[in-house]
Amino acid sequence: MDQKWNTDRWFVSPWNYLEDVTSKFAFADKIKVHDLTLRDGEQQAGLCFLKDEKVRIAEKAAELGVHRIEAGAPIVSSEDEAAVREIARRNLGPEIFALARCRVSDVEQVADTGVTGAIVEIPCSEQMLELAYRWPLEKAIELSVEATNAAHDLGLYVVFFPIDSTRTDMTWYLDLITQVAEHGHMDALALVDTAGVLSPHAIPYLVKATRERIHKPLEAHFHNDFGLGVANTISAITSGVSVAHLTSMGIGERAGNAPLEETVAALLMLYGQDIGLRYDLLREYAMLVKEISGVPVPGNRPIVGDDLFQMEAGIITDWYRNVGDDNLLQVFPFLPELVGQSKESVILGKKSGAASIYIWLEKIGVDADREQVREILTRVKLMGIKKKGAISELDFRAIVDQVINS
Repeated sequence: MDQKWNTDRWFVSPWNYLEDVTSKFAFADKIKVHDLTLRDGEQQAGLCFLKDEKVRIAEKAAELGVHRIEAGAPIVSSEDEAAVREIARRNLGPEIFALARCRVSDVEQVADTGVTGAIVEIPCSEQMLELAYRWPLEKAIELSVEATNAAHDLGLYVVFFPIDSTRTDMTWYLDLITQVAEHGHMDALALVDTAGVLSPHAIPYLVKATRERIHKPLEAHFHNDFGLGVANTISAITSGVSVAHLTSMGIGERAGNAPLEETVAALLMLYGQDIGLRYDLLREYAMLVKEISGVPVPGNRPIVGDDLFQMEAGIITDWYRNVGDDNLLQVFPFLPELVGQSKESVILGKKSGAASIYIWLEKIGVDADREQVREILTRVKLMGIKKKGAISELDFRAIVDQVINS
């Protein structure tokens, strides 16, 4: 019987769906992806998207089905402003947002581009205000109230974005957001872990403390400095946060942001939350961003890596050969086509086993007896060691020819 943990497209742990695990989950009725590849993603050191490149990425993100696109910060450059304006003009489908500092002039520039909403940011932590900005705490409140009111008056959906919230005193943080909610304007509040220093277990506490002060939709903006961006985002969503701020492949400042592909795939398969994306375009979107950005992608990167559906180890290829194509989910947690990956394949090298040789002999249309298979395998392993990696089909054919003919 088709179950959430075992479908015709994935096979994950049934423990994920036990009542003891899920009873405290509080998913929002609608979970949205706020794709900030073009803004926070571009903040990765040395990365630069040109206007036409931003438009191409936005078009593919819209095809993927993301709900919101943060197209940039118009204040950064005339190129960025033109890109934001063009993306907004095209009516691609998703809501288009842009970033503004807590300055009325920034907000006016954002509104002039024709976007739907504004991310209005302010430094939140005492140490950042004192050391980086040299502002008194009161100034942060004053500017936030003024800028968010201006954004609302200009017809923008306002997401208040307190930078570095997670390294500040909780009382000060709660006082800041309360003042802005009461005297300024916020349609939603972003929970912002700028330095990526929050643990997944602290997320429910943050959500609860925030909700006790303000009654606004919450959004999750978590960086990945300890590799917890996905875990933190999902922890927030299971606590009722309705919008996830994500970048393609997690590109962004330092260790980057929470990766879009991993977050939405985990939500779908591990938590049963289908948020309406074209999951089969996940790899295609990531490869476009890779091409334009020049950011290298490890072969074993979750969801989008080139090597995810390759097999070399003898025990794995033996499973694969025994279960057959109809039972591929016994070998992999999900089917390659679900996320736009190529069909699975067996490669040859030091770790190969006899099953790999039989698979490759069938592939090239050659028969061999057991002794010949054993000798071919020995030579494949030796060549894999010599090459310090996988061997090619040409290498394999040469080995088979030598063994069969001898």
